[in-house]
Formats: sequence, structure tokens, C-alpha cells
Amino acid sequence: MRPVRLSISRVPLSMTGREPSPERFEDLRLPLIIGILNTTPDSFSNGGEYLEFDDAVERAYQMVAHGADIVDIGGESTRPFADPVTLELEVKRTIPVIERIVDDIGVPISIDTRHAHVAEMALKAGASIINDVRGLQEPGMDRLVASSGATAIIMHMKGTPKDMQVSPLYDDVISEIHGFLSGRVAHMVSLGVPRERLMIDPGIGFGKRLEDNLAILRNLGRFLDIGCPVLVGASRKSFIGQLLGSGPQERLEGSLASAIIAVMNGASIVRVHDVKETKRALDIYKAVHLYRSGH
Repeated sequence: MRPVRLSISRVPLSMTGREPSPERFEDLRLPLIIGILNTTPDSFSNGGEYLEFDDAVERAYQMVAHGADIVDIGGESTRPFADPVTLELEVKRTIPVIERIVDDIGVPISIDTRHAHVAEMALKAGASIINDVRGLQEPGMDRLVASSGATAIIMHMKGTPKDMQVSPLYDDVISEIHGFLSGRVAHMVSLGVPRERLMIDPGIGFGKRLEDNLAILRNLGRFLDIGCPVLVGASRKSFIGQLLGSGPQERLEGSLASAIIAVMNGASIVRVHDVKETKRALDIYKAVHLYRSGH
């Protein structure tokens, strides 16, 4: 199994006031699992479940115990038709959790936000990854990534969470997403950010129809020439519900199948709600892959 060409940089001591322990950033091997921690009341799958501080902290440690390589913390729902929240509320929901777990969680922490202010606060608290559904397009976000040394996830989204699922249309969904992601990566590289500090996410479920989501999973290999690790977040998404006729809490089998298909087609990272089950499924994939390749 080849190592991921991914650098999760230590954010400068001058920004964080602390030096992250080195073991967080060594021996990253594919496929990586990002555990989703939504500290929101209205996320599409587990909204409200980890809104309370103690519940969020406990869930973070539990996901790592189950095999998460990265914990991704978000304080604003980006589900379809979601209303935005204030920066103050987003900070209140996320930063105390990061501050509580950063010194002993043992894995990198990602902040799931589209706002530079929230991202900067999270980096100061000890996060080392910015996961941005807006592709680092909001004012100041690109410069923050460039100046901080943080790793970033660049995602494609058509529109905003409020309107992204209002009749999204594409002439060629794969080409359009590829063009957006390659353009954003080129922009970040022009600011001095190494490609190894960038991940790309085609944005399953974010301004996509059922056929678009299936096309993305089928054609993930088309994104590999951008030169960054590909991340897929299909966990419990509505396209699985459309195919299986099930609600968010009944989409485990579809989520596991999507994760395996994503990795087989070129993804290096999967972002999931069900960490333990995903790790077990990927352990089987890795065993088959290693046995076949003789390594």
C-alpha cells in the first residue's frame, strides 16, 4: 500500500502557542479515514447528537479509538437548504472542543468551515487542516492557508448550501468539477502552497443530482492528474437514500459500498460518520489488495 503524498503541516508555534506532537503527522498511509463530528442541531444525519460539549468531546475520542486518522469538526450545517449561522456561534460550537482534545487526541484535527475567521481561530486552537466546502473562495481563506502552513481540503460545490440542490445542471459534470478543482489548486500553488498540502473533494451531494453523484464515483480516476490526494465524502448522503429508499440512519450498507468503490477508483481519503464499520470494510479491501500485490 503506497504512502499518501500528503503533508499535514505543523501550524507555526507563533499562531498556536503550542507545538503539536510529531506522531500525529507520521506514517499516513492510504486509505485515510476522516471522522465527521458535527456540533450542530441541524446537520442532515446526526444533527443535535453532538451539540453538547461533553458529547462532542466523547465522540471525538471514540472515533479515534475506532480508527479515525483525522477528526473533522464543523459548527455550521451545510446540508441542502440550510441557513447560515453567525461566525460567533460557529466559533462557540467548535473552538472549545478543539482546545479540549488537541493535546491528547493523537490525530490531526480538521475544521470544517467556509469562513476564514473561524478557520484562523481553529488553527490557533491547534487544528492543522481546513476543510472548506467553498473551495477556499471566501475572502481571506486562500491567504490564510498560504500563510499559516495549514493543510487544506478544496471541495467543489455548485451554489451555496441554501440553493445548491435547486435544479443543479451540468453539461459535463466530471469536466466541470475537474476544471474547478484544478483551477483552485493552481491558484493555491501560485500563492506558494505545495500540492502535498492540498486535498481535493469533488463534492458528492453538493449541488449534484443522483446521476452526477454516481458519475463522480465511477470516474474518480479522472481527478488524479491534478496531483493531489482525492477525498470522497459519500457517507449517508441522499443519493444512497434515493437508491435504497432509506433515511440517513439506515444508509450504512450504501455508505460502506460507496467508500470501497471510491478507494478502488482512486480516492485516498474517505470522510465518514461510521468510522468503526468503515475501517473494518477497508481492512478487508487492504488485505485483498496486499495479498494480490504480494506486499
